[in-house]
Amino acid sequence: MKFKIITLLSFVILASCVSKKEILYLQDVDVNSSDSVNYQSATIQPNDILKIVVESIVPEAAIPYNKNSAQSTQPQNIELMQLDGYLVSINNTIGFPVLGKISTDNKTPSQLEEEIKSRLINEGHLANPSVHVRLLNAKVTILGEVNEPGTYNFTENSITILQAFGYAGDLTINGQRDDILITREVDGVRRISHIDLTTSAFMNTEFYFIKPNDVIVVNPNNPKVKTAGFIGDVGTILTIASLALSITILLSR
Repeated sequence: MKFKIITLLSFVILASCVSKKEILYLQDVDVNSSDSVNYQSATIQPNDILKIVVESIVPEAAIPYNKNSAQSTQPQNIELMQLDGYLVSINNTIGFPVLGKISTDNKTPSQLEEEIKSRLINEGHLANPSVHVRLLNAKVTILGEVNEPGTYNFTENSITILQAFGYAGDLTINGQRDDILITREVDGVRRISHIDLTTSAFMNTEFYFIKPNDVIVVNPNNPKVKTAGFIGDVGTILTIASLALSITILLSR
């Protein structure tokens, strides 16, 4: 009986253990290693909200090409900017003042800037305009074994998957680091990829940088799955260990 209790206790403790190899990131990276970074620009997608500002040498000449130009000098928070932005339709178009409908299909913000600028010049609207396009509602959803799952907005042009996990408070100790799922929809095509954070190989793939509307899922690792419904947390383990020790002492008397 005493042997069975000790065996059970050993199984409980071992089942809850996570090896060092399962929890360390970038295990193959040298201390002084360096690689060039290939920044990527995401193409504009349906339901994106864009801020587009047209400027000219003569400010008054650019007024017809801007939304709410009378309030443009007033500071605005991101929510107000989104309400005043250009919503991309499911057909990948926006309605632009004076110029009318403009296609955003398969264009990055910088490419859309160039198209609007070219049309303003070539169609005789403005002589030497400046055009600025910015995505206002970029977001990433992070689910599963992270400390703070949820949907996070970001304003940078590019963030990495590691930065995204920083928003979510990092993976929990129970997160499966060698098989992260990323769901990405681009131009009507859904792709699902698997990322291994324990090596550096993912840093040279297209999934190193997050794209707006990515969904990241962190599944539980094997120890977590094995103890699901059996051992809840460290406190539970200590309680069982204490109970087993008490029973062993009583039986040994």
